[in-house]
Formats: sequence, C-alpha cells, structure tokens
Amino acid sequence: MCGRYALSSPVQALEVQFEAEAQVLLAPRYNIAPTTPVPVVRNGGAGRILVLHRWGLVPAWSREPGAGAPMANARSETVAEKPAFRGPFRRNRCLIPADGFYEWRAVPGGKQPFFIRAAEGVLAFAGLWDRWEGPEGTLDSCTILTTAAQGPMARIHDRMPVILAREAYAQWLDPATPPDVLKGLLRPCPEAWLRMHPVDRRVGSVRNDDPGLVEPLPGEPFDA
Repeated sequence: MCGRYALSSPVQALEVQFEAEAQVLLAPRYNIAPTTPVPVVRNGGAGRILVLHRWGLVPAWSREPGAGAPMANARSETVAEKPAFRGPFRRNRCLIPADGFYEWRAVPGGKQPFFIRAAEGVLAFAGLWDRWEGPEGTLDSCTILTTAAQGPMARIHDRMPVILAREAYAQWLDPATPPDVLKGLLRPCPEAWLRMHPVDRRVGSVRNDDPGLVEPLPGEPFDA
C-alpha cells in the first residue's frame, strides 16, 4: 500500500519532468496523508495540466463524498474489475508526483518507518481520478495504484506504488491506450530507481510535517 508520501520538489521541476502546465502553487510537504489535496498530472484541454485533487477516490456515482473509508489505494491486479475503479481506469488516468513514500516494517517492539525515495528526479505514481458532483459542488479525487513489492522493498512491505517510467507517461494518460497495454505497465519498477532508509517515527503523526522526517536515522543502516 501507500499511505504517506512526500513532495518538496519545485513546481518548475514538475512542469519540466511531466511536460505539464501547473495551475496551482505548491508548498513543500513531507507527510502527505489521505483526504488532503495532492497534485496530479492529467490531460487538460490543450495538453497536460498539474492540478489538485483530494487523495482518496470518490466515485462519480457515490451518494456523498464522505461515505466510507477513503480509497487512497487501488490494487492493480483488480483495478479493471472493481466498481469504484473500472470506470476511471478506462477514462480517467493520472500521474501523481512524489519525491518518495513511507512504509512501515514490523520490528521487535513496534514498526519502523522507512522513506523510499527516487534515485533520480521525481517518482510518478500511476493514479486514477474521478469527479463527484452534488449539491455542494464538485470534488475531484484520486487514488494510487499498487502492486506486489520486489527486491529490498519486499523486506519492508509486501505492496508498493506502481511507478511509471517517463516513456510510459503518454501511454498511461492516453484514453485510447488498449487495456492490455495498460495492464503491462502495472508492475514493480526496477530496483535501481529507488533508495531507502529508516526515518524517525514522528512521521506516524500527520501533525508533523518538516524536512527532518525524510532524513536517515543516524546509525540505522538498512540491512537489505
């Protein structure tokens, strides 16, 4: 799964990497949690745009946006069949930028958080989005697709976000891409794309949001 992540890269860098026009101003965030607004890249009228969506998909057919637990993640293995995700999977795909994400590994006495970051540039999570419309107005929301973890990542958790290569951005966003091609993109990324290290347990509280959260714990190497 992916329940927390960080993004502090400048918006100008995101515009360059994703070839998108930013329509929002972004502040550095080091402890992004579900139900908060997050930047996504999706197709706009004349190209890609960078906009804010609430993290936690609210299907267009939902009675109200607050019903049930937030759908922050969608399993890639079943995304084409699940009622909440199959429509967005066909027509509303997006990219969710991240410097890295957090995951917790069970250790004696509790759980140790790790920060899994991009070895270079910014990670692009495969995402879906949908638009809910009601008496209160409209709500654009999103979810992050996950897949089975491999390599060192699997020593921390059995799931991880689907992370796409730059050359796959266009295919993922194109509404005409065939389903079998899309499913071929939903796999673990190469190990060389990621770096990981243990971090302070302060990240467990959403009240904490500062650069120290992504810093390695001193004297705590990852025994991959």
